[in-house]
Amino acid sequence: MKYYIIAGEASGDLHGSNLITSILKRDNDAQMRCWGGELMQAAGGNIVKHYRDLAFMGFTEVIMNLSTILKNFTFCKKDITDFKPDVLILIDYPGFNLKIAKWAKENKLKVVYYISPQVWAWKESRVHNIKKYVDKMLVILPFEKEFYKKWDFEVDYVGHPLVEVVHQFKSNQSTKSSIFQSKKIVAILPGSRKQEIIKKLPIMLSVCEYFKDYEFIVAKAPGLEDEFYQELLIPFKNVSSVHNKTYELLYYSEAALVTSGTATLETALFGVPEIICYKGNKISYQIAKRLIKIKFIGLVNLIMNKEVVKELIQDELNTDTLKKELNSLLTDRNKIARIQKDYSDLDALLSQGGKASENAADIIANLLK
Repeated sequence: MKYYIIAGEASGDLHGSNLITSILKRDNDAQMRCWGGELMQAAGGNIVKHYRDLAFMGFTEVIMNLSTILKNFTFCKKDITDFKPDVLILIDYPGFNLKIAKWAKENKLKVVYYISPQVWAWKESRVHNIKKYVDKMLVILPFEKEFYKKWDFEVDYVGHPLVEVVHQFKSNQSTKSSIFQSKKIVAILPGSRKQEIIKKLPIMLSVCEYFKDYEFIVAKAPGLEDEFYQELLIPFKNVSSVHNKTYELLYYSEAALVTSGTATLETALFGVPEIICYKGNKISYQIAKRLIKIKFIGLVNLIMNKEVVKELIQDELNTDTLKKELNSLLTDRNKIARIQKDYSDLDALLSQGGKASENAADIIANLLK
């Protein structure tokens, strides 16, 4: 069988790689043509577009890069047409993937969407198009099945793919030595897009001088060059960085400053008390604030439907507030114990679905029979 997979972000690359591995167990002759990154390539995918060339964040950034985005659409449609896949698998990345889903369905392709767009957060009306253009929607958050049910659309809950990834890593790491073992560490996960890193990382680093007993270690995004980080990190004495060691870093960290997104959930599954840090373009933020309906931006808080970890958003993300919240995370034993209890409940909730990539591969295989 021929599979065409589109992932537009680092998290999609991770989940796509595990899905590819699971599909290959069931289909030894599978041909995989993909938009993604190094992980999907290592798993057996032929990468034709890297996600680092697709990372446009916010309303104003999209407008500024509209020409490039339109060229990507044109290339994608031609590439799919030439490849003639048996199924198109879309992984999150809704701004691009929902448009491709519409085109694919009009061209009589089977469409599977793995990891639902966050339509429950804003623009619920997009569900109408999802119902029209997607043959199978595979969701990874427990409340999403009920959300789609109210729109009379049957979806499959496959479990969260991060649970199996993190559990596997933790079981392997527990028997290994590490360069991080003897240090008191605060992890900094500033995101994977240049725009968001430039906006947030300087503020996240600004608290380092107040915690001289700790080493602050920045997890670099896999798709970005070392030179990009150099100027940002040079002024700070107790700051270092790692590349492709994010999970090992989290395993040994006492606290973490994390930009919004998948990384907030990964940090929770590692049991690391965290502060969610978000600061965007002012215009983009004001537009989003009026459109988005949800109470929280962090996945941890959204899934648990309460504030498990502190969210510092836009103007609240400043040196003074961040210093106060981080000090609390490092010293308040009652707060740490409460967070750990909530993390344990979160892990149990997300583990109920089983192994997401295996479940997703089974559903895709059945669809193709």
